[in-house]
Amino acid sequence: MNLLRALGTVSSMTLLSRVLGFVRDFFIARAFGAGLATDAFFVAFRIPNLLRRLFAEGAFSQAFVPVLGEYKARQTLEETRALLDSVASVLFLALVVAAALGVLGAPLIIYVTAPGFAAEPEKFALAVALLRITFPYILFISLVALAAGILNTWSRFAVPAFTPVLLNVSFIVAAAFFAERFDPPVLALAWAVFAGGILQLAFQLPFLARIGVLPRWRLQLRHPGVARILKLMAPAVFGVSASQISLLINTVFASFLVSGSVSWLYYADRLMEFPAGLLGAALGTILLPSLSRVHARADADEYARLLDFGLRVTLLLAVPAAAALAVIALPLIATLFQYGRFGPEDAWMTRQALVAYSVGLVGMILVKILAPGFYARQNVITPVRIAVLTLVATQAMNLAFIVPLKHAGLALAIGLGACLNAGLLFRALRRHGIYRAQPGWGRFLLRVAVSVCLMAFALQFAVGDAQWWLDAAALRKVPALAGLVLLGGAVYGGSLLALGVRPKDFARQGVD
Repeated sequence: MNLLRALGTVSSMTLLSRVLGFVRDFFIARAFGAGLATDAFFVAFRIPNLLRRLFAEGAFSQAFVPVLGEYKARQTLEETRALLDSVASVLFLALVVAAALGVLGAPLIIYVTAPGFAAEPEKFALAVALLRITFPYILFISLVALAAGILNTWSRFAVPAFTPVLLNVSFIVAAAFFAERFDPPVLALAWAVFAGGILQLAFQLPFLARIGVLPRWRLQLRHPGVARILKLMAPAVFGVSASQISLLINTVFASFLVSGSVSWLYYADRLMEFPAGLLGAALGTILLPSLSRVHARADADEYARLLDFGLRVTLLLAVPAAAALAVIALPLIATLFQYGRFGPEDAWMTRQALVAYSVGLVGMILVKILAPGFYARQNVITPVRIAVLTLVATQAMNLAFIVPLKHAGLALAIGLGACLNAGLLFRALRRHGIYRAQPGWGRFLLRVAVSVCLMAFALQFAVGDAQWWLDAAALRKVPALAGLVLLGGAVYGGSLLALGVRPKDFARQGVD
């Protein structure tokens, strides 16, 4: 398995999902703008979405995939299937209970996660109604994460990477064709979340059946593999999801700011998540199974080389992405979102948050590479300690930044916290002898730095007058933004080539 080719496959599917994600946000911004209804929906959607990142794609995947990889490498197929059946059965029961509790406790959840809404009864009641519709999403998407972990372990990366497309399609159809059929219209978005969860799960099941690992009902609470996964999951919640917990706490802070603050942070987060998902999630997806299998074979040198590959690819792609987001933030927001009820003021406020987020983009992506370096070894204690420290530091920065910078200060705290998290993880990997740098780092960093600077200067010169982006029609902004993206890519890529960087330098073989 060629890791660069696998990364290309996952990234291309993720790119399709992200592009459709922007289309969905265009429809949402045009139909609902940034106000009471969208604030209520984004809070209601963020809660099950946060649980998805914390448990389904976070703690569960980080605990499940290494154990599954070990079983696949060392045990028989029947023993591996017994593990899958037991995990699926236990997970399903736990999710049904969690979903029921979430629906019943929706008022309390909204009060805790967005206490500022309590001062506006209409917003509070709407958020509760939306949460009761969206909360069962955690049931469907957690089972989707289980299926994705299995498929990725069997090196079927394309299917899980494509699956999120279906949620975006559900959003687009709901916002474009069904919003006016609901009262209030924003209820259509909540039902889109519910339907999108079912679609994603239904899409993956045939592929599990095709490779002969479709889970069956087999409730074995004392299965040793289940016990190990549960033991790893509890602390992994903090280890892999410090930034997500910070986002939830940010919602609490933002709920006390002016209406629109939650929405501005949401739209900025969506733009920041584009490179984070395209690079970080994709690299983490392909590296974790390979690292787990290499660890099962006790090959420390190959383990270090795989981590080195992940770090180099991350810096090669994430640093220019962060710089580009900061420089062309307003053109991106004005082109993608400034339509209908989303006005120039919303564009400026969202730009502030996006520039602040871009400070920590590299750190956010590096965490997705460095944390699996511990989880693949089934070491959860070290990243948990680091995550707790990061969480405390992030909240201290929230308190320091929220008064002078308002919502942008919350975004800046998230970004700086991610950089702290990544730095501490890297230091721990080096100190424990898990990661050893391969030759050529100095020359590589110099080439990337020069290329990024040239790209940033070119983009800054080409952006032009900010007011033009706020006033121009969509038919003029879209090709202009495309030109900026092409210019940035051409300058950065051309500079790397001129300095001697070649794609073949990053070709690596994974472990099947």
